[in-house]
Amino acid sequence: MIRFSNVKKTYPNGTQALRGLSFELKDGEFAFLVGPSGAGKSTILSLLTAEEPISSGNLMVNGYNLNTIRPRQVPYLRRSLGIVFQDFRLIEKKTVFENMSFIMRIIGASPREMRRRIPYVLELVGLEDKINSYPGELSGGEQQRVAIARALVNNPSTIIADEPTGNLDPERSLEIMTLLERINALGTTMLVVTHEKALVNHFNKRVIHIKDGVVVGDEEDGFYIYENTDKEEKKEP
Repeated sequence: MIRFSNVKKTYPNGTQALRGLSFELKDGEFAFLVGPSGAGKSTILSLLTAEEPISSGNLMVNGYNLNTIRPRQVPYLRRSLGIVFQDFRLIEKKTVFENMSFIMRIIGASPREMRRRIPYVLELVGLEDKINSYPGELSGGEQQRVAIARALVNNPSTIIADEPTGNLDPERSLEIMTLLERINALGTTMLVVTHEKALVNHFNKRVIHIKDGVVVGDEEDGFYIYENTDKEEKKEP
């Protein structure tokens, strides 16, 4: 569960990225987070992963109170989150198995657990036959599916996908979003940040609209209301 309650974020240079943001994403929900460039989406992601502290308000993420979270608790918070990036961020010189085992090793998983879990997750994303392939041998869509598998391999309760289709053509984009929908149906909470209007409108999910650091719309079976065509949000300071 994610709950923002009147969250404000002001950077040291005085920029107010969030101006009283409030919304809740319940366990098992799927929501798109949309808005024009500079709306505050990048700041939201930084707060969710405790990369940045909030200035005021209250933020709860998967049972952790980010107002009072201690440094030693941050790794456990992050283990409850699976992050999918636009640019895949795979290690080119490691195979698919090695990319995923690297993530599992960080949390102390045993080799036996890696051999059990990795094939299972790769089968879930339809890449069980690519376990020994290198990223350069895969298509863009396949690399993104590996990135999704990597986000899933430690069994997080929540997936945060940051522009997961930004580098893909429309057909591959639809495949990736369908995969995220299927993962959500298995019980994983899903928050997808995107500028892809056609995809948002196709899937008829909850749509949370952000503008100037506040929620300006929140609809079930919603639609993308912005005409912004930027592929990547301007980063807040």
